[in-house]
Amino acid sequence: MNELCKKAGLEDTTNLVQRDLVFLSDRIESETGLPISLSTIKRLMNGQFSRLPQIATLDAIAAAAGYQTWQNFKTSKNQEVSRSRVTKEEKSGALRALIVAGTNIRIILAGAFILFALIYLGLRMADRKPGLEMVSKATFSAGKVTGNDIPNTVVFNYNVDSVKADSFFIQQSWDKNRRVRVFKHNHTLTDIYYEPGYHVARLIANDKIIKTVDVSIPTDRWVFYGKEGIAKGQPYYIHANDAKSRSFKLTKDDLVKSGIDVQKENIFINAFFPSHIESSSDNFVLRCRIKVDELKNDPCPYLLVEVFSQRPALYFMTIPRGCTSELVTQFGEKEINGKMNDLSALGNDPRNWQDLEFKVVNKNATISINGKRVFYINYKNSCGLITGIGFMSNGLCEVDSLHMSTIEGREIY
Repeated sequence: MNELCKKAGLEDTTNLVQRDLVFLSDRIESETGLPISLSTIKRLMNGQFSRLPQIATLDAIAAAAGYQTWQNFKTSKNQEVSRSRVTKEEKSGALRALIVAGTNIRIILAGAFILFALIYLGLRMADRKPGLEMVSKATFSAGKVTGNDIPNTVVFNYNVDSVKADSFFIQQSWDKNRRVRVFKHNHTLTDIYYEPGYHVARLIANDKIIKTVDVSIPTDRWVFYGKEGIAKGQPYYIHANDAKSRSFKLTKDDLVKSGIDVQKENIFINAFFPSHIESSSDNFVLRCRIKVDELKNDPCPYLLVEVFSQRPALYFMTIPRGCTSELVTQFGEKEINGKMNDLSALGNDPRNWQDLEFKVVNKNATISINGKRVFYINYKNSCGLITGIGFMSNGLCEVDSLHMSTIEGREIY
């Protein structure tokens, strides 16, 4: 876990906060496809478990740390310990001893290796079989109770009666806090989606995703809401009077009228999700003129611009240059943070009006600020269709103009 933290840019493993653990959990899932709960991450970090975790969990954290498997990690560590203990003289003596008894040693080692391999494979099969057996017979589907309303209750229908596993869960989306335990022989779960968007719900057996289903909660209009954090708390909706004009923005009065405490730390989101989606996220150009109005004297006001899609996110941030260590961007499968990468080119004060251009051509993304190209990256995995547009900030966004089209010029928004 220490190696995994260092690889993820979390050097001080003794003072990790909840946000760090969420980041670590998301990183493991993005690199291995295996979701590991925050409670499991905490137990692993603190060594608080009465028995060895499941081999699938161990393999996932080992793979995320740069090893092939958990066994590969253990072998590597054992070799490091052995090398540190053996001096040059001891190596010479050991080599002479091995030469003298070479044949017998090789036979013993070969037999021990075969025995160990059989035991390891047996344990691995025994551990994995319950969670995987009869997975193909599981079913999972979803349907909305209302149209485009928020909140919106979704009815999940599932059947895991034939699947052998210790526990089952349905998770609304990427947010592990929205995970609900379900049981065999109970085939219905209703859950509330408080945020709009294009969500991918997951049916989970033990710690493995066995089925997914897409859940679209569109708005067909701009909606405004605030939260304590990305993966923290329920949203509180903001009623803005200026949303239909050419230039829309939020104000402190809008927050006060909506019952929001402007003194608390919050993030504020402007989002638009259409019911009808048809344009590819692999080819588009988004141009907007935008700025952020501060609520408080925040040393690092930021603006995040996102093109929502069916699968991995497409977003970038801009922030004053002295704060670029806090930046995070994602384009398809590539997630880049400012602590381990130089993202200073994206540094710009969002409190000033900015002309932004977000352009993707055949999975090649370019970001331009005020007519200057500041960032370029390519990615491999398609994100599917465009499902919406959004802005996020620790201040209040004011949008003067916004236009989105395909690369060929067909208007999207």
